[in-house]
Amino acid sequence: MKGLVISVIVAVTMVQFMAEPGETAVVSCDEVDECLVYCVPYLTSRTGYPSALCCVGLAKLKKIAVTTAEKQTACSCIKEAAAGFPSIKEGVASSLPNKCN
Repeated sequence: MKGLVISVIVAVTMVQFMAEPGETAVVSCDEVDECLVYCVPYLTSRTGYPSALCCVGLAKLKKIAVTTAEKQTACSCIKEAAAGFPSIKEGVASSLPNKCN
């Protein structure tokens, strides 16, 4: 029983740290899609490097998704969009931030 109580307290504490009171997501999926549309050719063809427009979009996304809620919304949008492109490889997608510096 003591372990259960501790687990609940830890879970509640984690939730409080993840979302600040009054924090709302203001990033839309349309904005996220616009930022990453130029990355699709790189993510589906797996060529050497992403285009400059892809990296510019990734930088823009970093600027507009600042709060935890905005980052969570952007992540959900990316997952939803990626589902429409089954040829995207996770390894290529995860290398995108490093390749764009």
